Amino acid sequence: MNDIRLKKLQTRVADFLKDEGSGHGFDHILRVLENAMLISKSENADTNLVAAAALLHDIGDYKLNKERKEQYREMIPEICEGLGYTNEFLEKVIFIVERVSYKGAAVEDMEMPIEGKIVRDADRLDAIGAIGIARAFAYGGSHQRKLYAPEEDPELHADFEKYKNSDSSTLNHFFEKLFLLKDRMETKTAKKIAEDRHAFMEEFVRRFMKEWNGDL
Repeated sequence: MNDIRLKKLQTRVADFLKDEGSGHGFDHILRVLENAMLISKSENADTNLVAAAALLHDIGDYKLNKERKEQYREMIPEICEGLGYTNEFLEKVIFIVERVSYKGAAVEDMEMPIEGKIVRDADRLDAIGAIGIARAFAYGGSHQRKLYAPEEDPELHADFEKYKNSDSSTLNHFFEKLFLLKDRMETKTAKKIAEDRHAFMEEFVRRFMKEWNGDL
């Protein structure tokens, strides 16, 4: 990142998320940024916009505030204050980050410019594979969710509110979200990476169920 504003923004985001331990910490942000920059190499995109949106995509996310409300429009201008970004640029960033998060199995992804598709794919790549598995259980543990509840069936949520307010087990989360992400990737690079990560998750769940059921 050659843009000095992006370097300063990265420092601010790192400080903001320094105590976050639910799988959405600054380490996650850096991986999404790296994923996004990799994908951008094969796409005709504004890389400054991609980088800024990748750094800011969880600033104001409902999962990271007590009110459980999306606060992008309040928090993004605040964390970017004094960095020299125009209102027009910040509006483009907010437009993207409001549409990055998964909102339910039955909820279609909203249309975005290529920069938004890159960031959304980059974020979803970090939700699958080995890191995705670790993040899922970190988040579940931080919210007192069960590892697995055999009596509960996974739910393909029909709207964002139902998805957001769900408290089902972490294993159900694989069927309610993680296994669905591979087919929602939009860029060629992300689609290719997702294949291997998806297969790894499938093998993990198979092994989990064998051990849970005492099949040694």
